[in-house]
Amino acid sequence: MTTPPTRVLLGVRGMSRDAGRTVAAALLATPGVQRATPDEGQIEVYYDATELTVMDLVRRVRAQGFLAGML
Repeated sequence: MTTPPTRVLLGVRGMSRDAGRTVAAALLATPGVQRATPDEGQIEVYYDATELTVMDLVRRVRAQGFLAGML
């Protein structure tokens, strides 16, 4: 039986919708991330909590040049 993905909403300071597509692509390239849906200033991420933590996701967003945190 597979575990359903965990959902987290990350606030991303200064992220526009256009930049959100780039951030989403970086998250989707991370093994364990199943879905990343950006919006103005936030991104909804579904991920495998057996492979990643929220801090892993935040670090990935920060690597794209944005400050991020859990909402």
